[in-house]
Amino acid sequence: MEILETVRRGIMALSAALALVTGGSPQPPEGWSLELTSEDWGLSFGESGEQPVGNAAAEDLGWYDAYYVGSPDEKVIYLTFDCGYENGNTEPILDALKKHDAPATFFVVGHFLETAPEMAKRMVSEGHAVGNHTYHHLDMPAILDEETFRSELDDVAALFREITGEELSMYYRPPQGKCSEQNLRMAQELGYSTIFWSLAYVDWNQDDQPSHEEALEKLTARIHPGAVVLLHNTSQTNGEILDELLTRWEEMGYTFRPLSELVGR
Repeated sequence: MEILETVRRGIMALSAALALVTGGSPQPPEGWSLELTSEDWGLSFGESGEQPVGNAAAEDLGWYDAYYVGSPDEKVIYLTFDCGYENGNTEPILDALKKHDAPATFFVVGHFLETAPEMAKRMVSEGHAVGNHTYHHLDMPAILDEETFRSELDDVAALFREITGEELSMYYRPPQGKCSEQNLRMAQELGYSTIFWSLAYVDWNQDDQPSHEEALEKLTARIHPGAVVLLHNTSQTNGEILDELLTRWEEMGYTFRPLSELVGR
């Protein structure tokens, strides 16, 4: 089985290389299909400091311009934040990022842009990327028609352009990490790279925020090379600990890189 898997991945790599040479889009081998163990993105962690295993292999997701983790050989962290609404915690998050000169990508929904346009402008002015989290934060695998799918992404991009005068970064994060092969393909055809994550924790429940100690322990114990970290801008705990968290990661030898270095654009 290991030999067959090695051959399969070799064929996939060769196909991608040929596509780069010819200028076409990489295409998977004939008869190949993506295996997602669940529509809900999930991770399985091993030893501390090791990359987790996702619902699909990173190599397989690559056929759809989708990513969840970077190289296992570099102590690099890609910071991402999902922004559902503004409740006063985005400002201290941005302050901590600025203090550490750490680039991040903020995935925004329509409501956030409607109610916090100044925060979106600050993200841009301080050099962060802003990606697409869909306009209404819907269950995307339930959307089967391309027109509705496109509208969810196009409406965010249009409002962002109206507010900032800039183009939205072509990064897409499915709400709740829920996806299907069809959704991944539709996002790719619209020019988006789909971004999952390799490290997150329960930080979104406003009525049950983790303690500082709990958050720091989880986020330092499970950090790993090439980590795509998902945090929520609505978390009071995140706003309060981010400066210390970034310091601890730096002391562990990690550096922060923009998502463009992972995606290649």
